[in-house]
Amino acid sequence: MLGDLIGEGGMGTVFKGWLYYNPQGPRAGTRPHPVAIKVLHPLLIARQYIRQLFVGEAIALRRLSHPNIVRFFELVEPPGQLALVLELVEGDSLDKVIGRQISRAQKGGALPGLPFARAWHYFEQLLGALAATHELGIVHRDVKPANVLIRTDGLCKLTDFGIARLPADVARRSGGMQPGTGAYMAPEQVLGRDLDGRSDLYSAAIVLYEMITGRTPFDDETRSELMVRAAQVEEVVPPVTLYLPQAPPVLDLLFARALAKEPSHRFANAVELGNAFRTALGLPVTTGWQAQQAFAKHATGIVAQVTPEPSGQAPMEPAPLPEQKVSTRGRTQPIPIPHAESLRAAVAGAYRS
Repeated sequence: MLGDLIGEGGMGTVFKGWLYYNPQGPRAGTRPHPVAIKVLHPLLIARQYIRQLFVGEAIALRRLSHPNIVRFFELVEPPGQLALVLELVEGDSLDKVIGRQISRAQKGGALPGLPFARAWHYFEQLLGALAATHELGIVHRDVKPANVLIRTDGLCKLTDFGIARLPADVARRSGGMQPGTGAYMAPEQVLGRDLDGRSDLYSAAIVLYEMITGRTPFDDETRSELMVRAAQVEEVVPPVTLYLPQAPPVLDLLFARALAKEPSHRFANAVELGNAFRTALGLPVTTGWQAQQAFAKHATGIVAQVTPEPSGQAPMEPAPLPEQKVSTRGRTQPIPIPHAESLRAAVAGAYRS
């Protein structure tokens, strides 16, 4: 059931809605609950290949059901439309959280960005979501603060998986400018080259940079979108200590590698990136970070399960993984359902305030 308008963007319109379960299905008696319904822009569904591009990843993410990823319930296709039924997150997007901190700093007496402990709390969850999805060969393509939702209990949710892939394919076919937000795009994305998990990690590192400095490294009010994209390819990242003098100098070295122009010069995966920052800064190994690594290790085994779908419908066929894959170090055989649920509970419980 479609409800009030929540927001609009280049990809489509988001409404609040309610999900009702089939009274004759396996979840009969389950109470209706609120959801977010993203109706994709008509221009994105004008070609038949759009559905094929998106559906495989959507089903895989539904089966993964990572606590730090907005849950996907259904893909709905009314005549001439394509809509995604998603978890409704009560809270704020990370860009609004950062914006409020910047406003406080401009009034004087506050850090330019978030306190590091709070920024790391959010960043660790973002890395956990990317670690698991990269194990499946899924690349987000649009990691930025506006796509990180923070619940009122402190749990972060990464949203809009795969949607950036749709116009990217159109741009590649038409010779147009690559879609995305220049301030967070990896150099290879600006140049229209193939992407992998390291492209997402470049964007994630910029999110952390912005959280602690209150600004992105290559953007300012004097630059156009094209100038920012050019800077991603050509300029060296400004030291964090330039904007936050009290920061340890090792942060400059860490960001220099995380934001290297060549993917081969960056951290290889999300766990390696997180461990490098944690070790260099003397941060403790939290129960949350341990849970994130365990979840990522078993991501392929979780997706391989054949279980009743959340909508109460019959189980769907196992989702094919995307053609472009990163190294999969985890198990490929299904793991027991109770084990998967315990992994999810460990991640979610570690970050709720």
